[in-house]
Formats: sequence, structure tokens, C-alpha cells
Amino acid sequence: MAGVQKFKKILLIDQNGGYVTVSPTMPVNTKDTAYKVQISPVNEDKAGSVEGSFERSMEALMSSVAQELSKALKVDQLRVEVMTRLTGIERRIDTESLRGVEVEKCRKEIREIRDQFFESQKKYFDYLKQPTFNIWHWEPNEMLSLLEHMYYELGLVQEWNINPITLKRWLLCVQENYRNNPFHNFRHCFCVSQMMYGVINLCKLTESIPLCDLGILLTSAVCHDLDHPGYNNAYQINARTELAIRYNNISPLENHHCSVAFQILSKPEFNIFANVSNDTFKAIQNGMIQLILATDMARHNEILEAFKSRVDNFDFHNDEHLTSLKMILIKCCDISNEVRPMEISEPWLDCLLEEYFNQSDREKLEGLPVAPFMDRDKVTKPSAQIGFLKFVLIPMFSALSKTFPQIEPIMVKPLIDAREHYERMQEDMENGRKKAENAAAT
Repeated sequence: MAGVQKFKKILLIDQNGGYVTVSPTMPVNTKDTAYKVQISPVNEDKAGSVEGSFERSMEALMSSVAQELSKALKVDQLRVEVMTRLTGIERRIDTESLRGVEVEKCRKEIREIRDQFFESQKKYFDYLKQPTFNIWHWEPNEMLSLLEHMYYELGLVQEWNINPITLKRWLLCVQENYRNNPFHNFRHCFCVSQMMYGVINLCKLTESIPLCDLGILLTSAVCHDLDHPGYNNAYQINARTELAIRYNNISPLENHHCSVAFQILSKPEFNIFANVSNDTFKAIQNGMIQLILATDMARHNEILEAFKSRVDNFDFHNDEHLTSLKMILIKCCDISNEVRPMEISEPWLDCLLEEYFNQSDREKLEGLPVAPFMDRDKVTKPSAQIGFLKFVLIPMFSALSKTFPQIEPIMVKPLIDAREHYERMQEDMENGRKKAENAAAT
């Protein structure tokens, strides 16, 4: 910063007096909410010594490494940034007249930290591609950075010539437009998007599907439940809500998710498609609408049967076949929780039942029909999952495995294991109930 002396601290402070952390999701610095810049001196005695310079160099190194480790960004970009910083530190050490032995020791430590850092980042990004990825371990800002990484790693930023700042703002706006529901929230959005990213890598879809279509898949996953109110289509229609009236009782929620997605994209500061041609944008828009509408479970049998009719002679160059596949892919990712390990999937079931019970309680109060699978007085974990696994999940993922056999052990088998887990749980509950009844009778 011009006019600032050497060895000064530069801090950003918001209008409430709080420090602003420099990060991908930091608030926009506007005219009305401008940051204040505070410049503070550091210890001058330490600043003037060779020893102090060495310590500052290492502190700067560790600080930059810690900041980068706290975010999940692109490996290649990180490599360039960190290499540049480390080279700068080495040059500073050279100019501070440290003895040769001390300089070499410092360089060795820097190389070790650099190698550990790169290896750690690579492991995170490889893990991000796995269906076993634990989505409960990540904070919202980290999920945003991981979503951003997916767009870079797949080549979508380059394909669509996306402004990097616009991508960050769009993701942040998407996050803000997911409500704090027990289940249909931003973490669910990230969960579905991560599974889509995992399927793209597992099935090597970059080799068989155009990059623009992969971008449509990922972006549809990100937007597929925007502004979900926490009450399903049956409630919207039975309660004659504004959404049901607006969309004539036809997939009111899914139509609303599409509408909100393109309302966001209509604003220049959030439009990640600003630099594509009109024809490309129309194709993206039509593709996203088609996929988000496909997540309405009322259309499940229709979409699955259409895909199964094409599986035996599937043609990646046939537009109808490709559209059918994309619809199945987003449906699979949307309801893929049981593919994950039980310690990850079961908390999602708790969240889903909480949302179901909230709806059924409201339906009882309003005198509306209550679905048995949502009634807290009738449903149990096993009863909620066994039928869903047996008649919905396993048949759909099994159909997909005919086109992509590699998902059989990684996705279909865990679903079968989950069904057996809940069948054992149901049996244990039934045995416990009978024991209790017998004890009461005696």
C-alpha cells in the first residue's frame, strides 16, 4: 500500500468495529459499508534485527499456509500462489544476511512445509470425488469454496468464461436463498452437488458427455431446491398455496426452484453465464429447467421407465438418450444419501423425518390430508426407509449401473446393505414390542 512504511500491520475493519477476514466469501466493500483501514506498528526492535526478520518470514509462511489450508481451492492455483510466496520469503532471507547454514536450514523447512501442504490439498480434492465424502465435516464457507473448486476443476470457468468474482458472488447468493429447513437446506444442496461431482468423476462422464452438459448437471444440482419452504408439493396443492395457484398444481416447488435460480442469474453481479452466446444460454436454461423439474418424485416412474427402455441400446450421441440419462443422474444424486456410509446417511434421515413431522403436524392443525409416511404417530426409521430403498433407490441405481457398471460395488451394494440394516432394525423393534406386550400380559 502506497505511503505505508515497512513492518506495519494493515487491518480491515467494518462499520461495526469488527475485523474483516480476507476470504472468498468476505462481504462486498460498498460505498455505504466501506471498510476502514487501520495501520498498526509492530515491535521496532524486533523489526530491525536479522533474527526478527527470520521469525517474521516463518510467521508469514505459517500464516499463509494456515489460511490456505482453511479453504478448499484449486490445487494448481494454490501451487502457483504458495510457490510465489515461498520464493519471496527465500529472497528476503537472502537479503537479511543470515549465515549460510541458517539459510539452508530455513529453505529445507520451507520445502518440507510446501510438500506437506500440497499433499494435504491433493488428498482433500481426491476425497471430494468420492461418494463416501462426509458432508457433515464442513462449514458453509468451506462448502462454498469446494463448490467453486468443482467449477474450476471440471473446466467450466474456462468453458463459460466465468468471471471469478461473479462465480463467488453467485455461490454466496445461492447459499443465502436456501432456507434453514431441517432437510432442504444449503447443506443438502452441497450434498447433491458433491454426489453429482463424484458421479461425473466415477463414471468418467468427461469422456462421453459434452462439457456444457456436465455444467448443466452440476449447476442444476446446485440450484435444484432453491427457496424450498420445507413443505412438499402435496401440502402446497392441498393447502392451495400461492405457489400451487401460480403453477396450476403442476410441480409447484420445482417450478419455483427454477424461477428463483433464473431470478438470481438475471442480475449482472450474479450472472455466471454473462459471457456465453445467446444460443448457449438458451440451451443451458432449457437444460436446467428440464433437470430441476425432473426431481419431482411424482414423475419418478415415468422418468425411470423411459431410461430403462433405452439402457440396452444406449447411445451417447442420441439427444433423447442423453437427456434421459441426465434426468436419471440428477434424480439419483438428489436422493443419494443412503449410498453414503451409515454414519453419514442416518443423520440425514433424522433431518428428513423432522421436516416430515413438521409438515404432518401442520396438516393436522389445518385439517388437511396427512401422508402415513410423514405421520409421527405411525412412521419409524425402518418403515420410512425399507420400502423407499426396495422400490425406488435400488431399482433406479441398478438401472444406471447397466450403463455404468463401476457404480455397482460403490453405490448399489451400499443401498442393499442399507436395506438389510433397516430390516434388521425393524425386526429388533418388532421383537422388542412383542416382549413388552408379553411382559404386560403376565
